[in-house]
Amino acid sequence: GSYNRCSKRDSSYPEFPGYVFTGDVVLLRDPMKSHNNFLVRRLAGIGGYHEMVSKDEKEEPFVLENNQCWVSSDNENLKPEEANDSRNFGPVPLRNIVGRVIYSMRTVGDHGPVQNSNSSMEVDSKVLEIELDVDEMTKIHSG
Repeated sequence: GSYNRCSKRDSSYPEFPGYVFTGDVVLLRDPMKSHNNFLVRRLAGIGGYHEMVSKDEKEEPFVLENNQCWVSSDNENLKPEEANDSRNFGPVPLRNIVGRVIYSMRTVGDHGPVQNSNSSMEVDSKVLEIELDVDEMTKIHSG
């Protein structure tokens, strides 16, 4: 199977993912599995800020509660039942978010900063410039 190494920035607060914004890629505890299983998904909405509207006109819009978020898979080719995202398991408690993914390494030749919200990318560019050791990540990945 395919796997991905990623660097993340920790969330600051247990009930609210500090420094995490809609559009960011986040690492979260899988709400359908044990505490030690994680997913990488894009944050599509945060409670109290977003009304969620489906592409399916038969589904009613709804507002997320303050302690919830909605996450989605970036792979638009997946059917909802295959995506393992909020379309399957619904809203996710904010406390499930571990942090924002800022760098991804699929292979030694396929790696780079993750495309997050503009606010996050601005902050993360400084972190990546100073703290990221690509050579060390490459050694770990190929070892």
